[in-house]
Amino acid sequence: MTKQERANYIRSRLAELYPEPQVPLDHSDAYTLLIAVLLSAQCTDIRVNQVTPALFQLGRTPGELASIPIEKIESIIRPCGLAPQKAKAIKNLSKILIAEHQGRVPASLEALEQLPGVGHKTAQVVMAQAFRVPSFPVDTHIHRLAQRWGLTNGRSVLQTERDLKNLFPVDSWNRLHLQIIYYGREHCTARGCHGLTCEICHTCHPQRRKPKPTKKA
Repeated sequence: MTKQERANYIRSRLAELYPEPQVPLDHSDAYTLLIAVLLSAQCTDIRVNQVTPALFQLGRTPGELASIPIEKIESIIRPCGLAPQKAKAIKNLSKILIAEHQGRVPASLEALEQLPGVGHKTAQVVMAQAFRVPSFPVDTHIHRLAQRWGLTNGRSVLQTERDLKNLFPVDSWNRLHLQIIYYGREHCTARGCHGLTCEICHTCHPQRRKPKPTKKA
């Protein structure tokens, strides 16, 4: 298969497996999504979903969370890791949204990336899932699978993003990044496949298949 043929097959197969992928982080609007994605850095989505109900009971808007003592925010989000940094980011970005964006999450990648604690990937997730702007956020699953499937050289996350955007139609990006994440978690795990076990790896790289050991007579 050529690289483009692999990409076409992957997109088709993932569409069959995950026709309507949902954002795995519980949220109700752009702001709660932004906070949940921020908390997910170096933390599992499951853990974030366990923590955010208590946090959002304190406040679900920038005005409400900006008024909460940072120590209270930190105590609630501690299970997510990096609690001091994340609590400070939540408090400060909420203040900025009030002061500079009328209390709303801006529908601008550049503006999002200026917020405390919001990197390129987080901003792209919000643009894709809250505002439906075509984006291709690359997390560790996508970066790993894109290399494993021969879609990128993997020199950097930004290079992987550029390569995937060149291979897949724009109207598939928002859905596809979720589909790849789900596939990476369920079928092509870091330790469970190594490019040798799952269906997509077999199809894209049949030469990698390990021969079954023969039984000695």
